[in-house]
Amino acid sequence: MTANKYSILLPTYNERENLPIIIWLIVKYMQEANIDYEVIVIDDGSPDGTLDVAKELQKIYGENRILLRPRAAKLGLGTAYIHGIEHANGNFIIIMDADLSHHPKFIPQFIALQQSGKYDVVSGTRYTGDGGVYGWDFKRKLISRGANFLSQLLLRPNASDLTGSFRLYKKDVLKELISRCKSKGYVFQMEMIVRARQLNYTVGEVPISFVDRVYGQSKLGGSEIVQFAKNLLYLFATT
Repeated sequence: MTANKYSILLPTYNERENLPIIIWLIVKYMQEANIDYEVIVIDDGSPDGTLDVAKELQKIYGENRILLRPRAAKLGLGTAYIHGIEHANGNFIIIMDADLSHHPKFIPQFIALQQSGKYDVVSGTRYTGDGGVYGWDFKRKLISRGANFLSQLLLRPNASDLTGSFRLYKKDVLKELISRCKSKGYVFQMEMIVRARQLNYTVGEVPISFVDRVYGQSKLGGSEIVQFAKNLLYLFATT
């Protein structure tokens, strides 16, 4: 398709049931679209044996497609991306969740949009076009919508979905954005888009359907919501 190579970063923690499915789907859609890719699994010491599953998958698909870059402990999303970038051979980076909430079928759409508009960042959005959220209860939807609305109101980022974590970046752009981000957890993704706008990077959006995780526990709790509110105010004060 092009001379570009796409490094897909998959941070994992207790995803042994989901990992074989997400990897199979990634391989299927990347092969069908004839896209050069690699998947970098960044496991943060999962006690459920996620890394052992990843090793088996590497035997199936090959070491040139599945790269294992584990870490000793759960060290956070931002540092997982930094760790992944250091080992990435691609000139583009795709970040997505390993819990099947992000469907790999959208990746070729991200790439096509990036190429047509020469975007620095392409972000999956649940809130425009035929994008949507499936499997969330009313409370979870309310939190997400409310967070997004507040963020739009205070930060005016010209992007419809700030808290999503399914994105395509030019590698050097992602490095620059991470170096400027101060937030952790739930707010990290939001700050990445805000900083991108600040630095005049171009951001395109692809409507996606987000499906709540199939196996395992959701990682959003009360402490994350408090953290989100604090960080939102910080961003409002500093951008």
